[in-house]
Amino acid sequence: MPALPAPGETLLVQGTRREAGGKGGNQAVALARLGSTVSFVSAVGADGDGTWSLEQLRAEGVDVSGVAVVDAPTGLAVVLVDPRGENSIVVSAGANAHVTSPERLDADVLLLSLEVPLDAVAAAARTARRGGVPVVLNAAPAHDLPAELLADVDVLVVNETEWDALGRRAPGTVVVTRGGEGCLVVAGGEERSFPAVPVEVVDTTGAGDCFAAALAWGIGSRAPLEEAVRFASRAAALSVTAHGARGGLPRYAEVAGT
Repeated sequence: MPALPAPGETLLVQGTRREAGGKGGNQAVALARLGSTVSFVSAVGADGDGTWSLEQLRAEGVDVSGVAVVDAPTGLAVVLVDPRGENSIVVSAGANAHVTSPERLDADVLLLSLEVPLDAVAAAARTARRGGVPVVLNAAPAHDLPAELLADVDVLVVNETEWDALGRRAPGTVVVTRGGEGCLVVAGGEERSFPAVPVEVVDTTGAGDCFAAALAWGIGSRAPLEEAVRFASRAAALSVTAHGARGGLPRYAEVAGT
């Protein structure tokens, strides 16, 4: 877009692309590129978009045996990007609204987001907590979260808007992403800022997904929180240097080498 449209404004776009996406899908691919073994739990429609989405995930080495095929359109997002790389996004949940929680988990870490039903998110977090699996919740899109769910979350990842929507309350550790200003870690009543890695920004779409995935990678690897945050910051910075939510998702060697 030449600019992000104001209310009531119509603009001609400079180009369009069709790409695989979804917060969970992007995070699954990001983790796979970092070298993780990834099992993805979600849902797609019995349509061409669903078939194509699963093909894209399989090509990245993601296990999609936990993805249900349901009688609903595959989820869809429309992303508008301006010349500075900033974006506005609208999402139609579609099949995502039919996602259910796995009955058991055998994993080093569970990464959750809120593009699926809150009941499923809460049930998955509860199952992970009972099994001693660390839980990372990327609380996006912004949503009012019950205290019971927050109590089962080890690390909450939010941007500033989402943090405000939660009333800046959460037990455990909170990582607040701040775009080009880096991130803020809130833990034990203390706050610590981490700077962003300077890069030439092309498209910020999916940067938050990359950050959450890389942070989960660090936590699943049992890295100290500070080390995991710095690793996630480097990964997210690399992700904005190419177009699309997955175009810039880096591999481990790229992140480790920055």
